[in-house]
Amino acid sequence: MGERISIGIIGASGYGGVQLIRLLQDHPAVEVTYLGGNSSAGKMIGDIYPHLKHICNLQIEPIEPAVIASRCQVVFLSLPNGIACNLAPKLLALGCKVLDLSADYRFDNLDIYSHWYKIPRQDKEIAMSAVYGLPEINRTQLKDAQLIGCPGCYPTASLLAIYPLLKNGLIQENTIVIDAKSGTSGGGREAKTHLLLAEADNSISAYSVAGHRHTPEIERICGEVAGHDIMVQFTPHLMPMVRGILATVYANLRDPRLVAEDLMTIYQSAYRAAPWVRVLPSGTYPQTKWALGTNACYISIEVDSRTGRVIVMSAIDNLLKGQAGQAVQCLNLMMGWEETLGLPALAFYP
Repeated sequence: MGERISIGIIGASGYGGVQLIRLLQDHPAVEVTYLGGNSSAGKMIGDIYPHLKHICNLQIEPIEPAVIASRCQVVFLSLPNGIACNLAPKLLALGCKVLDLSADYRFDNLDIYSHWYKIPRQDKEIAMSAVYGLPEINRTQLKDAQLIGCPGCYPTASLLAIYPLLKNGLIQENTIVIDAKSGTSGGGREAKTHLLLAEADNSISAYSVAGHRHTPEIERICGEVAGHDIMVQFTPHLMPMVRGILATVYANLRDPRLVAEDLMTIYQSAYRAAPWVRVLPSGTYPQTKWALGTNACYISIEVDSRTGRVIVMSAIDNLLKGQAGQAVQCLNLMMGWEETLGLPALAFYP
């Protein structure tokens, strides 16, 4: 494939960063040349994650844009919200392509971002130039992008479930309800009481009810697809497992005479060019275990003729298709490579 592209990963010691390191080791067109992070600067990545020592034992360095740009053509930012928006403009000005895994560049309306994330912003022009990194919807725009705002894990599972319904005007849009469940790795690596084994095991709990930060992200993309503003009811739950998301989406059909087979045909058509979306046969419902360690999204559609509702189930790995894997998928499109390059397609089962 010619000369390898040099890659930097900022925030390398978090779960998103370590997934990127793992994925890019198997990518034939890239070489990881820089790992950055202020809190862990000076440490070897193999000392933080011993299982990486034999394949990638780079030292984590302080975040210095000029140094990064001198050694990297493409930079992944796997940082807490509110940091990438200060770093990305500098990297872009120095000629780097940037993929941000935080929420900083998922919104073109920074008033909405600041309202939900409580972080003031001054980089409106750059935010307007960012492409939302959901390839199944924005594949064409991603090919020319210099800055990509990679989606959140819950929005990825939810939007892939509902996109064909909105695109084809099949549902009453004010009836959308999303019930989603995630493994504990979605909370990151930082120590938090509710993610302790003693707290999370043998228990299921809802959180951020009627106020989760991914709600406006889901609504923004739903509105773009539908052509007007849309509000959704979104409720996340924490599950006693490490990885995976299962999103179950409910909505009233405009035509209650539609059956599951009709909708399956529509979904198969919508995702015919989407190599990572698997539309399941009627009566087969996705399990998160099928997607673990892969960039795949498994989708199943059912219709309840009694209530006139459609029920769509979507399963992904929150750290791969919901985070780092999708970022690599976006990288592939950005660089003009095959969309599946370097990404795992099949889980180890069981």
